[in-house]
Amino acid sequence: MHAGDIVPRPAAALEKRSGPQSIGLLVPVLNEAGSIKPFYDAIVPVLERLQCRWEILFIDDGSTDATRVEIRALQAKSKAVHFVAFSRNFGKEAALTAGLDHIDADVVVPIDVDLQDPPELIADFVDRWRDGYDVVFGVRSYREHDGLTKRTTANVFYRIFNMLSSDAIPPDAGDFRLLDRRVVEVLRRMPERNRFMKGLFAWVGFRSIGVPYARPERASGTTKLPLRKLWQLALDGITGFSTLPLRVWTYFGLVVASTAFIFGVYRIIRTLIWGVDVPGYASLMVVILFLGGIQLISLGVIGEYLGRLFVEMKQRPLYVVDDKG
Repeated sequence: MHAGDIVPRPAAALEKRSGPQSIGLLVPVLNEAGSIKPFYDAIVPVLERLQCRWEILFIDDGSTDATRVEIRALQAKSKAVHFVAFSRNFGKEAALTAGLDHIDADVVVPIDVDLQDPPELIADFVDRWRDGYDVVFGVRSYREHDGLTKRTTANVFYRIFNMLSSDAIPPDAGDFRLLDRRVVEVLRRMPERNRFMKGLFAWVGFRSIGVPYARPERASGTTKLPLRKLWQLALDGITGFSTLPLRVWTYFGLVVASTAFIFGVYRIIRTLIWGVDVPGYASLMVVILFLGGIQLISLGVIGEYLGRLFVEMKQRPLYVVDDKG
């Protein structure tokens, strides 16, 4: 199966659409002052060819450089440019959530400002939406510019996530996608604080299809997602969409208990037949340390889920808006 053939939610019958009347671009930014104008210059010709009303909504995720100044400079040139600025950095998942909360359009396209998501692909997204699909996502068929470490860790995560969760996410699909208005409305009603947007996009369902593209290098700036944040995002995704990491310890405990019972019966029979011998100290320590390590790991997994429950119970807002325009 090729990347472009991925259809996680196949549709039995698709109805053709006309339009859209409006399209909204959702653009999370963090310290991207040098990327704002090149992005605008590249995206506007694409949007104008769609012949519909369009807007660009920048979500400033607590930038400390001149990002907001650059956005305001664009606002002086175009009334279609808007922004929402956070009081501090809340993370990309919160930025995407804020964008969905504040944007109003027939279709919404989350897109990165670094131009690694090709603006020209938006026209293909709209064509597939007109064919009747509610979600059209980009599939990175070529991503050599991402580096070996990032590609490897991403592939491992997708495999583990889809193995553990019933809501499979398409491999090599990022946040770059088109969302129909009714998909956005469903996403707005999701109240959870620990958010993994790729999982939420998959959970809502609807008719969806992938469009392959070659992922180019960043036009400017540097990535704002180091391995530490990617690791945290991976944990949020797995714990938010699967309870298997909790359930597996029940099965493991049954296996260990059954093995211990069988071994105990064996030792009793052996002692009755051949008498008592002196067990080895080394083997005893190995068993104790092994089981102790397993218990600590299981407690850590339980702690991850409890920590997320603690965050959910506090019911703090996902983000705090400092300014918008």
